[in-house]
Amino acid sequence: MVFQRIARVVAKALLIVLVVLIVLPVAARLLVWLWSTERTYPVDSVPERRVAIVPGARVYSSGRLSAMLADRVGAAVDLYHAGKVDALLMTGDNSTAQYNEPGAMREQAIALGVLPEDVVADYGGRRTYDSCYRARFIFQVSDAVVVTQGFHLPRALMLCNALGIDAVGVAADYQRPTGYSRYSLTHSTLREYPATLAALLDLLRRPEPPVMGEPLPIFPREQFE
Repeated sequence: MVFQRIARVVAKALLIVLVVLIVLPVAARLLVWLWSTERTYPVDSVPERRVAIVPGARVYSSGRLSAMLADRVGAAVDLYHAGKVDALLMTGDNSTAQYNEPGAMREQAIALGVLPEDVVADYGGRRTYDSCYRARFIFQVSDAVVVTQGFHLPRALMLCNALGIDAVGVAADYQRPTGYSRYSLTHSTLREYPATLAALLDLLRRPEPPVMGEPLPIFPREQFE
């Protein structure tokens, strides 16, 4: 009898762990993905917005952008040249002096023909939540096109919209699948399951990112019109 009680307790505990580790992340990911489909467009038909928000990704020590990041910057530049956006907000990790995602992204965009004054670097976007939060409350972005890979876009759109940005998205999958390593694509896709659940918890708590500061509106003149 004692053994059976212990077995039942262990079974219930394992079931709870299973729900927390598998069912909840999968359910969260599926619901957010379904919600995001109506806000996701190709470059040529996305609604116009003032700003493209471009989250960072890996930059190599040579300064070369990873394939995924190159696609994000390339798609944002295409939006700019198509007249879909007026400015690009490059947001990423610059937590050390030796690693600077936004700086490398900005240089690439300028090299592709974007005017320097139309490319804004956010050096405090260490996480997607931080990037969306800072876009809204530091850079005063009220509407945007979020430009990132399709696997990342649902979470990024959810965060930006929940934080007060009227955001739509463009999937920057120009080189997919052959241009991305199989490991990077698989790892990044699977990572979205726990990351989406974590993002929902962030929205419940609404913590300030570790890097904040005074407002730096992208369109400062409009603050006084």
